[in-house]
Amino acid sequence: MPSDEKHTFSYLAPIPTYEEATSSRPSSSSDSRLGPEESSDDAERQGLLQPDEPLDSIRQSNYEAPTVESERSSLDSLDGLGEDEEAEVRREMQEMDIEDPADNDSSRSLLSYRFKRFTSFTNSLQSLTLPSFRRFLPSWRLPRVDWHALDNNRAVILGRLFGIMIIGGLMYVLIASDIISFGNRRNIYMFRPDSIRNFVMDGIQESNKIPEYMQHITQYPHIAGTEGNYVLGEWVEELFKAGGLEDVHMERFDVYLNYPRKDGRRVAIVEPDDKKWEAQIEEDNEDTYVFHGHSASGDVTGHLVYANYGSREDFEYLKAKNVPLEGAIVLVRYYGTQGDRALKVKAAEMAGAVGCIIYSDPADDGYLQGSVYPAGRFMPGDGVQRGAVSLMSWVVGDVLSPGFASTPSEKKRLQPEESEALNKIPSIPLSWRDARVLLDALHNHGTKVDGAWIGDPAVEYWTGNENSPKVNLKNLQDEERRQPIYNVLGRIAGWEQPGKKIVVGNHRDAWCTGGADPGSGTAIMLEVIRELGKLQEQGWKPLRTIEFASWDGEEYNLIGSTEHVEGRIEELKIDGVAYINVDVGVSGTEFHAAGSPFLDKPLKSTLARIDDPSTNRSIHDTWDREGRVMEGLGAGSDYVAFQDIVGMSSIDLSFQGQHFPYHSCYDNYDWMAKFGDPSWQYHKTMAQLLSLLILEMSDHPLIPFDLEAYSRAIESYVNKLDTDINGENGVAKLDVQPLRSASDILKSQAGGFNEFDNAWHSAVFASGGYESSLMGLRRLERNEKLTLFEKSLLDPEGLTNRTQFKHVIFGPQKWSGYDEAFFPGIRDWVEVGDMQKAQEEVRKVADIIINAATQL
Repeated sequence: MPSDEKHTFSYLAPIPTYEEATSSRPSSSSDSRLGPEESSDDAERQGLLQPDEPLDSIRQSNYEAPTVESERSSLDSLDGLGEDEEAEVRREMQEMDIEDPADNDSSRSLLSYRFKRFTSFTNSLQSLTLPSFRRFLPSWRLPRVDWHALDNNRAVILGRLFGIMIIGGLMYVLIASDIISFGNRRNIYMFRPDSIRNFVMDGIQESNKIPEYMQHITQYPHIAGTEGNYVLGEWVEELFKAGGLEDVHMERFDVYLNYPRKDGRRVAIVEPDDKKWEAQIEEDNEDTYVFHGHSASGDVTGHLVYANYGSREDFEYLKAKNVPLEGAIVLVRYYGTQGDRALKVKAAEMAGAVGCIIYSDPADDGYLQGSVYPAGRFMPGDGVQRGAVSLMSWVVGDVLSPGFASTPSEKKRLQPEESEALNKIPSIPLSWRDARVLLDALHNHGTKVDGAWIGDPAVEYWTGNENSPKVNLKNLQDEERRQPIYNVLGRIAGWEQPGKKIVVGNHRDAWCTGGADPGSGTAIMLEVIRELGKLQEQGWKPLRTIEFASWDGEEYNLIGSTEHVEGRIEELKIDGVAYINVDVGVSGTEFHAAGSPFLDKPLKSTLARIDDPSTNRSIHDTWDREGRVMEGLGAGSDYVAFQDIVGMSSIDLSFQGQHFPYHSCYDNYDWMAKFGDPSWQYHKTMAQLLSLLILEMSDHPLIPFDLEAYSRAIESYVNKLDTDINGENGVAKLDVQPLRSASDILKSQAGGFNEFDNAWHSAVFASGGYESSLMGLRRLERNEKLTLFEKSLLDPEGLTNRTQFKHVIFGPQKWSGYDEAFFPGIRDWVEVGDMQKAQEEVRKVADIIINAATQL
């Protein structure tokens, strides 16, 4: 955008009347004052944007062309006007210009005469005879320069040239800053923001498409890399196109996946003879086989040991009780103090076990929580929670291509045995129905446990010992090293900065039919696309590009989204603005958000506009009453690669409830329609919330990142780090003062951005929603700096032993992949007890924060 121009791009504004079109001032009010700081609200309340009218009527015009009295005889009388008559015509024109303003027809007569004058001028041109220049050619010579005179007047000439330069520069500044205006003013708001929001929110509220989408999504299983998920991807692709998205296509990667064999899985008590037994393994309502994604193959036998939730602390407890773990088959339960199933298996492997079984205990997600499906929301006794056991907090994406995209042509890939993401012992999930038999078999073996180790109080829980029953665990599977998966992508191109993009994503693959996970998120995203498509039909386009993505392979290790990012690292580092994720969109009624502090402001602005269907109060009001805040990001969904690899500010949204039949075939349409969201109102609410947040990020002239919120967040993270490591009043093991100083420097820089934001709002609102070219350039520069800030918090070398993760503030905990770890590099060194390395990391992180702040 050249700085010496002003652009008008209100191409869908109501066409002005003739008087408005010829006025030198904008029609909107110019005496409004800046309102509250809430993003985009001022323009709505002050009425300084375009007239408040429905979008469907925006194309209607109240314009009436000015009438011109143009009698044919009068026009004809001007033909062939001679030179002798020019003086008379000039006198008549002057008389017309000073005609009595009280005459109602004066302006029309003036227009008529000026039109006649133009016609006369064009007719005169036709009869004009130009002299021939041919006779001048022979005598043409270069002009002679009097160099002596020029030398004598050098100071005068240079002075005049300098003066011309000064005047030219001054004129440029005056024009660029709109002190001198030629009428081409840029209306930054082509649509009233409140009209857009109301249009989208009303459309979603009146729609019944979400249940239809959910029914189709949950009709058949769609595990990553299977035909079912490819066919579902084709359906999503067609809906992307129907919703008006551009450049809709499938993106392929060839990745490592495993699939179970029907007769390749076994859990059985093989000794003693009087306890011989074999698990059913499958669910009663079988749609897909029960297995662990990315589990190791194997056929192993060992004594049975119960290890509670499978945390490292639980294994330390067993060692303290002299329970032999070497060569054991370990039985652990889901959830609890070690939420990541992959790390349960890794802890068992490190303790010496040869196999691991993970089961669903009724105390965590079954009948002890409430009625089970089909009578209630909780996991039935035969339900099995599937899931991947790849170490996503250590390696993310395709486990054979860490750090680069697994395109079909890629050759540099690891062997499975070389990957740090894969556990070395086989594992398998099990239902409570089968696991209870194993627990009963441990009776009187080892130590009887109590307290937090007990699930169902009606069952005795024993640790087991070397005399425990022998259990055979078999997991023979098909391992595909280059299995194709397909992301589906489409976009709405921005009209001001099409290169800058907001990415909105949800994964498509599921362990079975995928009701809440991920069907709810997919249905919500499809509804948002449909509604934004209707908005596009009204002529709307965002300022920045919105890219929608249906990811494949998320359940296996966040593969689809990670490979996408790794294939576009440089592009996203430059042009990626933000990533918005919806995974399990709805499984209850309590709103949760986790994300970068940059997105705290636009999230709260959005929540203030959305009512909770249960309370009829805004969700923001509920958050205020309960003192809730946005959480940090761990490694639980597709935001990981965007936030932690390329530094795109990310957020994850969901409505959550109590546990449900997670990753089982009972997470289906019927469960959602009966227990998850029977009225579908929370799906609609999430679709409204997602739509408004997308609009806030893509269509607000000032990207609503809040640097002061970021600096406050870092300050709180430093305090938490200090407390976690040094304790409340203990002797300091780690000096965090460099981080506090860096936080203070960032805080001092943040104020300057707020000053510009206030100045921009004042200037634009005072001029009726118009923006000067110079102010526009400064706005884009401000947006660019804020977009690049979080990318400046990346360490090119990555975390030690986890080099894919680059962000120095955010990242998953190494031993708790679903949980966030503020300052993950520092905590990694503290984890292994190397405080010298931890202190060096403190200084390194502080320097990175200071560098990022000074670049602002």
